[in-house]
Amino acid sequence: MDAYKALAASYDRLTNDVDYEAVVDFYRKIMEEEGVHPRSAVDLACGTGSVTQLLARQGIPTIGVDLSEDMLTQAQLKTADMDNPPRFICQSLDKLKLYKAVDLAVCALDSLDYITEPDRCRQAIRRIYRALNPGGLFVFDVNTPEKLRAMDGQVFLDEDDDVYCVWRGRFDEETNICSYGMDLFQRDGKRWVRSFEEHREYAYSAQQLTGWLREAGFTRIRVYGDRKLSDPEPGEQRIYIKARKGVLK
Repeated sequence: MDAYKALAASYDRLTNDVDYEAVVDFYRKIMEEEGVHPRSAVDLACGTGSVTQLLARQGIPTIGVDLSEDMLTQAQLKTADMDNPPRFICQSLDKLKLYKAVDLAVCALDSLDYITEPDRCRQAIRRIYRALNPGGLFVFDVNTPEKLRAMDGQVFLDEDDDVYCVWRGRFDEETNICSYGMDLFQRDGKRWVRSFEEHREYAYSAQQLTGWLREAGFTRIRVYGDRKLSDPEPGEQRIYIKARKGVLK
């Protein structure tokens, strides 16, 4: 089964501990640091549109892009009552082609890690560069290789009254990929429906990603710790990276 096919309808309930406002606030801090005042944005691998919605509610016309039609359906439902709702596009990032360039591109919650073929990730970065206006800003985060390796053999549980999810991590040193199988039980009236999904993330290093950013033409590249305007600390589980298009200083 495709990743997020069964999970989409329950995704927001299972991730209600994610502080999306804090993520967008950190984007704001980087924008202020860079002197960027975006008049348009794209939320890459937007999922159910939580970040997309927050950016749009701040008055930034925003496009949401995701490969999962099921997740985009949830995103459209979530934003349907907005006066100027975001537009959503179903695309893979390595084939990204927007109908207009934007000033800001963001990619939250380790979504680039889901591109498990390095050549495709490299191509996605090139496509993102092309999608930005001159001076545009790209901000994203990834799980560190240390975090993904530590998930090997781990079992995790998420639940609420209507959803029960068990997932098991496995890291393959040969492929550099962390796979986690999800057993998902969703309430349907008086019965429970079981489904299974496998999610896979590639353990990209900061050196790989910053190298591809430079190769694509990005400048002013910097790696941050998890939602802090300072360098990552040893053992950091998540890092943020920012890059600019066409800014030399």
